[in-house]
Formats: sequence, C-alpha cells, structure tokens
Amino acid sequence: MFRPAIRAILLGAALCAALPRPAWSADNLLANPDLTKGAGNSPDAWQSQAWQEGPEYSTYQWTHEEGKPGELSVTNLKPNDARWAQSLSLTAGWYHFSADLRARNVGNNATGASLSIMEDSITSPDLKGTTGWQQVGFYLKVGPKGADLELACRVGGFGSLNTGTVSCRNIRMERVAAPPNGAQSLFDLEKIRKESAEVPIGSPWTLVATFLFLIGVSAFGWRTYGQTLTAVRREEEPAKRASNR
Repeated sequence: MFRPAIRAILLGAALCAALPRPAWSADNLLANPDLTKGAGNSPDAWQSQAWQEGPEYSTYQWTHEEGKPGELSVTNLKPNDARWAQSLSLTAGWYHFSADLRARNVGNNATGASLSIMEDSITSPDLKGTTGWQQVGFYLKVGPKGADLELACRVGGFGSLNTGTVSCRNIRMERVAAPPNGAQSLFDLEKIRKESAEVPIGSPWTLVATFLFLIGVSAFGWRTYGQTLTAVRREEEPAKRASNR
C-alpha cells in the first residue's frame, strides 16, 4: 500500500539532487551570501571600507530585488583601494572562494577588480577595462590554528590605487578537501604569514660590529669636541688677562 508513495518520495529526492544548486546553497559558508538581507544601502554582514574615505573618492551600492540574488558595487572616482568586505573566522583546512565579477572603466596600470583576502596579495585574477560577468576565484589553505580574515569584493589594491567600478554577485566560500589537479591561484596562509614575519636582521656579529662602530663614533666625537673646547678656552684666557690689566 505504501510502496508507491515511498517510490514517489525516493524519485522526488533523486530529481532534486540532480537539479543544479543555486549560488546560495547550504554549502556556501558566507553570511548573507545571496545579498538579500539588510536595510537601506547596508547589506547584512558586509561593510564598506577604503584606503581613502569619503564620497569624493569612492561610492558603494547594494542592488537587490525580491526573489533574486543581490549585487555589490564599488566605484572609485579617484585612485583608491575600496571594497565591500566580510569578516571571517576559519578553522584549519582548504577553502575555495569564488564570485562573478564585472569591471567597468577600471584602469590598466594598477590592481583591477578582484575578489581577495585583505592580507598579503591573496587574490583572484583581477579584471581591468570594461568586461562582462566573469567567474573568478582562488584556493586558500588555513593552518591548524585557524585564522581571522576579511574577504573583499574590491577595486584597487595595497599600494596600487585604481579607478573604475567593480560589481560582484554569487560570492561563495566553500570548504574543500583539496584543490583539484591543475587548479590556479593557490595560497597557503600559514606560509605567507611566516614569510612576512621573517624580517632579515643580519648575523649577530654584524649587529655587534655595528653597535661597536656607533660607540666608537660617539666616543671620537665627544673627544674631539672636548679637545676643541679646551683649545678655545686656552686662546680666550690671554685675551681676558690682557683686558683685566
């Protein structure tokens, strides 16, 4: 009696599994990934940021319609590094970040429109000029201690300010076992942080020699100053005696 119903349920489940998943399916780990929640021009979980603040430098737009995923846009009117960003707390493992990006009038001589992590050039390939929608992305490995990061839909970069507009939609963060063979744009966060913390300071003997040299220069300077002062006083004494007579 119940077999036809069970078969219908199983068939329906199979058909649902075979359908393409929307960009905001459950395995997208971002908050408000479809950009439909928020108020005014402030989408939930996303914040506007810039190197140079002020509407004369950059403007920000959140576009959303009921029943459709939203879009984020940043326009740099003057050279700037500006973005919509979301703060993340990640545990250890591999992650794949991706988004559909579109560039408009983005300069060719600086960092263009990209999806990036706000740390040490962890970024997707950037778009310049004027383009249609293109999917971009990158893979990031987080070390055993985890990490707090910021993901950004961005135009311009650190020390590479640019003008133009970037639009972002279908922004995704997914946990993956490992990047597929032949994947591009791979980053190891722990390695990057370790390398950025290793500042060349020279050998200990070099530091000791430099320190002793500075002490020697200081001592020589004080000695020379003392000798000069003594000589001046000796020259002044006969003149004072003559004037006192």
